Amino acid sequence: MTSWKEAFALSNEAVDAATPPGTVYIHREHEHTDHELASIPPLTDDPRDPLNFPAWRKLAALVVAAIYGFAANYTSGVIAPAFQLWAHNFPNDPRSYSELTTLVAVHVLFLGAANIWWVPFSNWIGRRPVLLVATLLMTLSTLWCGLSTSYNSLLAARIFQGIGGAAADSVAPALVGDLYPVHQRGRAMALYTIMLCAGPLAGGLSGGYIVFRHGWKALFWVSLALSGLCFLGVALFVPETLYERTFLNETTPAGSEKQIDQDEQVEYKQPTGTSQDHGIYKPFTITQALGFNRPRGSLARQFLQPWKTLALPGTWVVMLHYAGLVGGIVTISTIGSQIVAQPPYLWGANSGLINVGALIGTVIGYLYTHMLADGSLVKKANNKRHGVAEAEDRLPTLFFPLATATCGFLVFGFCAQYPGSKQWVGLEVGYGMLSFGLMQVPSVGFNYLIDSYHSLAADCFTMVTILRAIIAFAWTYFVADWIHDRGAAEPFGIFAMLMGLFSLLTVPLWMYGKRMRIATASQVERW
Repeated sequence: MTSWKEAFALSNEAVDAATPPGTVYIHREHEHTDHELASIPPLTDDPRDPLNFPAWRKLAALVVAAIYGFAANYTSGVIAPAFQLWAHNFPNDPRSYSELTTLVAVHVLFLGAANIWWVPFSNWIGRRPVLLVATLLMTLSTLWCGLSTSYNSLLAARIFQGIGGAAADSVAPALVGDLYPVHQRGRAMALYTIMLCAGPLAGGLSGGYIVFRHGWKALFWVSLALSGLCFLGVALFVPETLYERTFLNETTPAGSEKQIDQDEQVEYKQPTGTSQDHGIYKPFTITQALGFNRPRGSLARQFLQPWKTLALPGTWVVMLHYAGLVGGIVTISTIGSQIVAQPPYLWGANSGLINVGALIGTVIGYLYTHMLADGSLVKKANNKRHGVAEAEDRLPTLFFPLATATCGFLVFGFCAQYPGSKQWVGLEVGYGMLSFGLMQVPSVGFNYLIDSYHSLAADCFTMVTILRAIIAFAWTYFVADWIHDRGAAEPFGIFAMLMGLFSLLTVPLWMYGKRMRIATASQVERW
């Protein structure tokens, strides 16, 4: 075990030679011909190993996870443009705009906080059973929303709707991490991420048109169709992916030991052999594919595990990035339609068009991630380290998007503070800048957590989504009154300051992240 003091006292040569979790060999010239990329985690002959699933099954599960991420967040944002018609639909139950924003705030809160039990259960009984229960709950609670006839009933239904959608932010990306090796995971996560980010934007964009043309309840019938599709998709196309790996052959790469002085030995070595012996594996039965497996270990331990990940620096950095950006996106999606519904804009049913800029930013963010997420890691490993990839190789991809998103807060805030006939362009651009930045956190940040703390990744996601929920709830809950009293420039200026501070934390993680992984390696189980 290496302490923090010892990890930061190691020479650069010793750090380069160390192989804590998150340092992997994706290109081994002596073991693979034609510079073939090695699979990390190593492949087995076990048909139950999700890495061995057919490509069509992996793609089907990925698409379902992406649709689930879209639907869970679509249901969150679709209601915001309809607030301007609340008095028309509920004349006997008048509510202030700040009360109506609570319908979004509580959904966002439980969309993250509910992972405190979804993730432990997914690590205990498997991904598939949890996704089935979660998508079914989201479907039934969406039906409840459509049948609600009062504010209090709708508020309660929105809470359960958020709980049902919560697994989309934690269990679903863990499932993607189970299915794909390191050098393919970035692009797979990019597809999941663009759907996750597009959900609230598509909801905000379509919500105004739906409610003005088809009425209040139509919002929830569309959401019900999406929720039901998610449940059917999980039931038909998502197999169980929770798989326990063991390593019988752990070796040190040739030449590693001679690069470390005798008093600088680092004991954490990433396996380079096969993950299991080539014995006879049990067949992969239909029962196992459907998720009917024995629970793993202690459930109480699973509930305690997420809190332990707060000792991992990467969890805090990704958690603050995600919380700040989602808080900004949810805040704008909630109050943006109200801003353009008022003079001098008076967009009315078109108020959802405030989300067009965000959708454009999301698409650009997807293209940016698709080109750089895996390519930068593989290129650096092959060109500079003889096939050794470090988890921190992904982090430079975040620098430009985080800076762009921080500036986006300022652009939106000042344009909202000083409305004019052309200021809507600035609102769209600022919103798009935030969406561009948000695209990178699940694609790059979540992959960093999977690479660095693979066995604890789902637990890391739990803490990430909980803090994201708390910040997004707080910002959404207070921002309507704050803007009314002080204008938009002050709150969005403060949001920009916080996001800038959160973004700066990426630099020490990039520079010293491997030393931190060496110090925390004893807390992370092997692949």
